[in-house]
Amino acid sequence: MNTQTFRRATVAVTAAVLLPLGLTACSAEASGDGAAAPAAAPSQSTATAITGDGPFGPGCASVPKDGAGSFDGMAKDPVATAASNNPELSTLVTAVKQAGLVDTLNNAANITVFAPTNAAFAKIPKADLDKVLADKAMLTDILTYHVVGQKLTPKQLENGSFETLQKGRLTTRGSGESFTVNDSAKVVCGNVPTANATVYIIDTVLTPK
Repeated sequence: MNTQTFRRATVAVTAAVLLPLGLTACSAEASGDGAAAPAAAPSQSTATAITGDGPFGPGCASVPKDGAGSFDGMAKDPVATAASNNPELSTLVTAVKQAGLVDTLNNAANITVFAPTNAAFAKIPKADLDKVLADKAMLTDILTYHVVGQKLTPKQLENGSFETLQKGRLTTRGSGESFTVNDSAKVVCGNVPTANATVYIIDTVLTPK
């Protein structure tokens, strides 16, 4: 009896020790599985932020969520057509049409357009803006200064200097999601793809240099 009692006690103690360890291992495995799923999202988000794959900036909130003027819609059209579907760029589109540059921009390959918003044009006194719109040569000079003959990534804007189609040069500075052009115009919505261009929407009209 003493021997049986001893054996029973040993089995009971062994079970008492091993059972919690088994439960702990299962619990850790379950929590590990649960933690893996939410961890994937931040990782992907971080990768996107680092590589600059998508549009960024406070002004992007005003872009339509769907339709031709949305990011997906703009990506399907050449740049002048894409801009015409964005309500924030209607003044720019009017200027582009006035200068006869719609086909030039739509048929160009792999360009970057620094696109002033309606608010950017509104900073110019009306009399001055009307004068520019009425002078095709001057208007063309200004508009082509906003175009660079290559697609620029956010990384290239960190400390960049680029020749424009107008043959002048513009400079860019910044990092992350904060960039300026010629130390004056701020990028309010950047890295917007169209079928043939990358667009950086800016808050000030650039002056040719």
